[in-house]
Amino acid sequence: MQNTIPLTLAAAVRRDPANPLLTFYDDASGDRTELSGATLDNWVSKTANLLVDGLGLGSGDTAAVTMPPHWQTAAILLGIWSAGVEAATTDPQSADVLFSTPDQSTTTKASDRYATGLLPFAMPLRELPAGFADFVLEVRQFGDYFPGAPVTEADLALNGRTHAETLAAANGRAAELGITPGRRVLFDATTHPDPVDWLLAPLLAGASIVLCAHLDRTKLDSRAESEKVTLVVG
Repeated sequence: MQNTIPLTLAAAVRRDPANPLLTFYDDASGDRTELSGATLDNWVSKTANLLVDGLGLGSGDTAAVTMPPHWQTAAILLGIWSAGVEAATTDPQSADVLFSTPDQSTTTKASDRYATGLLPFAMPLRELPAGFADFVLEVRQFGDYFPGAPVTEADLALNGRTHAETLAAANGRAAELGITPGRRVLFDATTHPDPVDWLLAPLLAGASIVLCAHLDRTKLDSRAESEKVTLVVG
């Protein structure tokens, strides 16, 4: 049985496609975005289709992601892995495509570059940096269904680690953080920026995610109650 991130996502969606899988808060902007498993999977499929059909990328290629924890970051990373492409979050210089926020100054050889403002309701940017396409506008042109790519556990997934190695790290982090099946886990995006923590560990463990950017800790108790959070990872 292959142990890959696309299979992990498929299992998470299959368990409960209608209920929230990832809920995102930004206490600086007031944004709250809730994605069911099915909705997140649609964004993932669109991103994978953009990479494969739009850019012709696949196994052996690399996508740089220089974005903070966010629901769009989750969709982009999972789309990259579904396409069989490696994600680079620490060294974007040799990437084939770049996903970034407009305030990032990133050195990369990638000729294809996508920017997103991480705005509420996935709104497009008013002004694009030179040489960038708007991710949320471009990705919407692609289909909600991705037929899959031939991804194996030996393929590179994240910063030089294979799918098997990345999921093993996520399994270890789930154990360390106390993430178990059925839990609803709140993450402070500032203290847990690694997608192995805030994205892959709960997906692999069978938990759902409440991801909070610019967390106002005076709201923590009420948010945990309203979101039915059973574990706070702060």
